[in-house]
Amino acid sequence: MPDIQMIPPDERHFVRNVDWNLFHLFIEIVQSGGISAAARQLNKQQPTISAGLKRLEDHLGVELFKRTSQGVDLTSAGHALLPLCQAMVEAARAAPHEVAKAANLLEGVINIRTISSVVSIQFDEALVAFHHAHPGVEIHLEVAPWRQVVKALRLGDAEVGLACDSAPSEGLCYEPLMREVQQLYCGKSHPLFGRDISLPSELCDEAFVLTGQDEPEELERFRRRFGLGTKVGGFAENLHEVTRLIELGMGIGFLPTCVAEPMIAQGRVWPLLPDNLLPSYHVYLVTREAASRDTPTEIFIGEVVTRLRQRPPEL
Repeated sequence: MPDIQMIPPDERHFVRNVDWNLFHLFIEIVQSGGISAAARQLNKQQPTISAGLKRLEDHLGVELFKRTSQGVDLTSAGHALLPLCQAMVEAARAAPHEVAKAANLLEGVINIRTISSVVSIQFDEALVAFHHAHPGVEIHLEVAPWRQVVKALRLGDAEVGLACDSAPSEGLCYEPLMREVQQLYCGKSHPLFGRDISLPSELCDEAFVLTGQDEPEELERFRRRFGLGTKVGGFAENLHEVTRLIELGMGIGFLPTCVAEPMIAQGRVWPLLPDNLLPSYHVYLVTREAASRDTPTEIFIGEVVTRLRQRPPEL
């Protein structure tokens, strides 16, 4: 017969009698920064919160907080309990999603908003793997300027977004997807084609192709610092149309290097700036907080994040 691991009587008694809601209460006190703040957050009376904490401490036989004039501080026992409680809450939150996944019950729609021309191997691999595993879930993909991507997530019109955002919005979760580098290009018919430029300010009198709302704030600051874009030769919100105008010689303009690389090899565009001056920024996987995600969205995000965490670190 296989060995049976026995739970000591005191531990069995604890598991059988403890109120598991007290662990959630403990986390609320920690996250809120005090008993009074937790009471307001949970819409309960302060004595109720204090009594619940006392019950948990009695179950464990230790003090979890030290009361101070500013609120409460975790004791060493409280610090030890916190990651265990967080794991419990995470397991409880994941339970319905994992059950639905195991029972192959996934159906529905995942609405994704993205800035144009994002190149992410990890995201594409996650899309393919998720579709093969859960063909009953529809993927709706819509391209929009980054501000509209963030707005759609805040309003609940999208579940997943790919966007640059230099001022992260409250209530949204951000996972770095990739670092995008921009270079300034001209088309084959442009007089600057084939020339090397030492400083961006040398190009301040050139006609420029602008990208409107889709322009990252870091890129806008770079342009303004060097006086670029004061003379407008073309304008388009979509990166594909910006590329078309640059290729046609309507002006010089910025493109992500990952988008322009094949066009350089084909002799269609020419990079103008030295590599050490190129502006860059993060593109994020943006989602709403976990509590508002449905099961298909939660599982798809897990597919993406798993791949992002497994990639080699950037040099």
